[in-house]
Amino acid sequence: MSSAAINEKRDARAKFVELANKRVTKAIKDIRLVGNLSNRRAYKYEDTDAKKIIRALQSELDVLKARFRGDAGDDDSIFSL
Repeated sequence: MSSAAINEKRDARAKFVELANKRVTKAIKDIRLVGNLSNRRAYKYEDTDAKKIIRALQSELDVLKARFRGDAGDDDSIFSL
């Protein structure tokens, strides 16, 4: 393997790590913010609303797992209660 190919591979790995750290940290923060909606003293919601939110997030996690296994493509979906 040439040094250019090794550098390209190293750069791709460094970019993956950089983006993964940023995006996963942001996703965790955003999920925690969604979790804050469970505060019944501040918000009024039905159990069906909570179930729909959980189902949407779980579905997206399932798509994520499949993509890392190489099993699925993109799915553009918009959530709405």
